[in-house]
Amino acid sequence: MLIDKRMMAAGIIMIIVGFVVSWHITEFTPVGKTGMTEDEKLNLLIAERENSDYRMLSGILIGLGFLLLLISFGARRKRKGGVKKIEKKPLE
Repeated sequence: MLIDKRMMAAGIIMIIVGFVVSWHITEFTPVGKTGMTEDEKLNLLIAERENSDYRMLSGILIGLGFLLLLISFGARRKRKGGVKKIEKKPLE
């Protein structure tokens, strides 16, 4: 089976980084409290939105890493001499 190891390693690293970022973002979720002022509510909404956006980006990173990992199993390395052309003789 042909495997491009550099592409495979890059995909695995992207998956790991995506999971670590996702875990880190989940650990520090903004929390509200009762009796907040309007400014505090607005800041909480903005922080929740940023958290949601970062989770989406980490999900995209995980997806791209998985795609790169799958592609690495079918990737072929280029030959140094180039591709050899095979000429077929016409039928007479």
